[in-house]
Amino acid sequence: MCGIAGIIGRDRVDVAELAAMLALQRHRGPDDEGIAVFPAGAAVPLAGDGTHDMAAAGALEYRPVAHYARWRERGEATRTALGHRRLSIIDLSSLAHQPMCYLGRYWIVYNGEVFNYLELRAELERDGYAFRSHSDTEVLLAGYDRWGIGLLDRCNGMWAFALYDTVERTLILARDRFGVKPLYYWVADQGKRLAFASEIKAFTGLPGWRALIHGQRAYDFLAWGLQDHTDETLFEGVMQVPPGHCVSLRLDNDHGLAAPLGRRLPLTRWYDLSTKSVPVPTDFAEAAKGYRDLFSDAVRLRMRADVPLGSCLSGGLDSSAIVCAVRAQLDAIGARNAQPTFSSCSDIPAVDEREFVDAVVSDAPGIESHRVFPDGEELMRRIDDLVVSQDEPFGSSSIFAQWSVFRAAREAGVKVMLDGQGADEQLAGYHGFLGARLAGLLSSGRLHELGQELRATSTLHGYGATKVAEYLIANLVPGLIRPLGSARGLTHMRRDWLDLDKLQAKDVDPFVGLGARATSIRSLSLAQMGGSNLQMLLHWEDRNSMAVSIEARVPFLDYRLVEYTLSLPDEFKVQRGVTKRVLRAAMRGVVPAKILDRMDKKGFLTAEEYWMKGPQRDTFAARLDEAIALSNGAITDRMRSVFDAVVRGESAFSYHIWRVICFGAWVRAFDVRV
Repeated sequence: MCGIAGIIGRDRVDVAELAAMLALQRHRGPDDEGIAVFPAGAAVPLAGDGTHDMAAAGALEYRPVAHYARWRERGEATRTALGHRRLSIIDLSSLAHQPMCYLGRYWIVYNGEVFNYLELRAELERDGYAFRSHSDTEVLLAGYDRWGIGLLDRCNGMWAFALYDTVERTLILARDRFGVKPLYYWVADQGKRLAFASEIKAFTGLPGWRALIHGQRAYDFLAWGLQDHTDETLFEGVMQVPPGHCVSLRLDNDHGLAAPLGRRLPLTRWYDLSTKSVPVPTDFAEAAKGYRDLFSDAVRLRMRADVPLGSCLSGGLDSSAIVCAVRAQLDAIGARNAQPTFSSCSDIPAVDEREFVDAVVSDAPGIESHRVFPDGEELMRRIDDLVVSQDEPFGSSSIFAQWSVFRAAREAGVKVMLDGQGADEQLAGYHGFLGARLAGLLSSGRLHELGQELRATSTLHGYGATKVAEYLIANLVPGLIRPLGSARGLTHMRRDWLDLDKLQAKDVDPFVGLGARATSIRSLSLAQMGGSNLQMLLHWEDRNSMAVSIEARVPFLDYRLVEYTLSLPDEFKVQRGVTKRVLRAAMRGVVPAKILDRMDKKGFLTAEEYWMKGPQRDTFAARLDEAIALSNGAITDRMRSVFDAVVRGESAFSYHIWRVICFGAWVRAFDVRV
C-alpha cells in the first residue's frame, strides 16, 4: 500500500513539485521513495530524501541513478514525472522499489495489492515471462504486456495505478472495481498540466493551487450527508477517477501532453457491476454453502503478506465473520500464532459492544483483543488533524473511533488489517433495505408477504406505523420526503439553516439520481455499492488506515463474492425482517451464535450525542459558531438554534451539527474559499 503522484505537462515539469507532492503523502509510504522522469532520451529513475538503500538490488533498470535535486540542478528537462511512496507489504526487498520498469518499456507507480498475484505469476511464467522480484507490482507489468488493459479483469484486489508505455507513449490511469483505493486528478493552467495523486492534499503543494468550494457537492454533504458519489469532490476542479474506470492518454514524441486537456479526463468504464450475473443455487442451503466457500477463499487471499496482520473487531456480524474465518484458516494449517484484533469500546452502554467482542474472543484460543476507548476531549483536540487526513469533511465522529483503532494496531506492530467494509451494501445489512423490501412487495401487489414482513419488522425491530410509512414514502414517493419531514420539524429535512444562493447549489435529493430510492434489494445494493454509501466508507477507511501507515484490506469486496451475492434472490438476503440471511447461515458453526442471532444494527458508533450534550458541550458550541462564521453566510445562525434545541432535549439528536462543525474545520484547514 502506497502513495502515488504524477505531473504531465505541455511544457517543462519541475521535478521538485513532484517531490513536494510525495512529501505531503509520506504517511502512505514511509518505507521508500522513488521518482521517474522522461526526458528526450531514455527514462531516468531518481531518488528522493526517503529512498531506501538500493545497494542490495544489483543492476536494475529502475534503480535510481541520482537524487532528484542533483538531476534538477543539471538543468535537464522533462514533461512527465511519476513518483511513489512505498509501504512495504509484499517483498520487502529493494527489488520491489517503485517506480518499477519492465522490459525496458513499461513504468508503473502503483498503490494497492493484487491478491491473486501468485496465480497470475504462475500463468505468466508458463507463457515465458521471467521475474526478478517477488512483488505483485512486477506481475502487473508483465500482465499488461501480455493482456493489455484486459489485465484488469484478471486481477482480484484493490488498486490505483499509473502505467506508462514508453514505446506507445500511452499513459494509463486505472482504479479497481469498487474504488477501494483512491485516485484524484487536477487539470491546471488552461489544460496544459495534469497532476494526479492518491490524496487531494498533494495538490496543495503545487503552484497555482487555490482551494475553492464546489457548492453542489458541499450541499450534498451538509444537507444529506453524502460525498464521493460522483467523480467531483468538495474542491472545485479536483476530480477522481471513478471506481471501475480507467483513463488512456496518448503523449507526444517528447513524453508530454499532446494537446490541452478538459476539466474532466476521457474515461473508459472497464467494470460494470450492474451487468454481472453468475450462476447461483436456487436452494438456500446450497447458496449458503457456496457463499461460505467464496468468503473463506476471499479471506485466505487477503492473508497474503510479509508483515504482521490483524483484524478490526467491532462485535458486529461482518468483522466477527472475518476474525473467525482467519482463525479457521490458521487452524487448518496448524498455525498457533496469536491473532490480534482491535476494537473500539465505550463506557456509554448504548454504544458499547464489548459483550459481542468478548463472545468472539472467548470462542477461539489464540485471538488477542486490543481495545481503545475514544473520548470526546481527544476528538475535539484532534478534529483539525483528522480533517486534514481525510482531505474533506466527514459525516460523524465514528471516523475518529476508526482512526483510534488503526492507531492502536500500528502501535502494536501490525501493518495489515482486515475489515468488514462492503458487507452491508451487498447483503442488505442496513435497515433501509427493509424499506426497499416492503416497498417492492407493496408495488408488486404481494400483500400476503407484505403482511408477514410488517409483522416481522415490528417484532424484531420494533417498527411501528410511522416508521413503516416513512420507509414506504422514501422508496415509492421520494418527492414527499422533504415536505413531510419539514412539516414535522425534522432537522435533517429542514433547509432554513442553509443559504443555497451562497452555495450556488440546488435543493435536490441526490439519492434519487443514484437509484437509492429503490423497490428491490438488488437495486438498492447497486446504488449503495456504486455511490450512495460504500464510496464514503472506503474513503474514510483508506485515509484513517494510511494516516498511520497501515494497509486495510476488505475481504467482502472480493469481486467474486460480490457478483455471487448480487446474483442471489432478494429473499436470500432479507426475509421476515432478518437481514444478511445467507451470511448468517453460511457462518453457522464458525461464528458464535450470539453474534449470528443478534438483530440490532449499531454500526461503528461513538458517544457523540453524549459528548455534545455533556462534557464537550461548550467546545462543540464554539466550533459550531466558528464554522458558521467561516461559511461566509452559506450556513445561517439557525444552525445554532438547532444545536441549542438538541442540547436542551427539545429536538432529536442530529448528525447535521457534526457535519457543520467538521465543514468549518475543513474550510479553515485548507483555507477554502466559500
